[in-house]
Amino acid sequence: MNALNEEWLALQSQHERYEALALGVKLAAFAVVVFVPDSMLALPLLALLWLQEGVLKTFQGRLGERLLVIEAGLKSGEGAAMQLHSDWSASRPRGLGLVAQYLKSALRPTVALPYPLLMVVSLLA
Repeated sequence: MNALNEEWLALQSQHERYEALALGVKLAAFAVVVFVPDSMLALPLLALLWLQEGVLKTFQGRLGERLLVIEAGLKSGEGAAMQLHSDWSASRPRGLGLVAQYLKSALRPTVALPYPLLMVVSLLA
């Protein structure tokens, strides 16, 4: 097995792990609605969990981008292995750009879907 294959296997495993972590954050958000009756506490907690899931999805997206590069390298028979951080560092946004990247991930429908609804439920409960 060559280095690109090994890198793909490791990153794919981590990519799936981020998906499980994001699901855990969503479950924690449901728990907040159930177990935190004070909406003045629940709303900031839900917002924090929403942003945390956005950060996790941003990290997952970086792994996904590298996985696509590796897959192209495997298909063409070319490509340098073990370049995740070098590639990311070369294109890493700074300051507000990084915050914007996190917010963009948080607003993706697959991330955002339950949070506004949970916030409304928390307010009505």
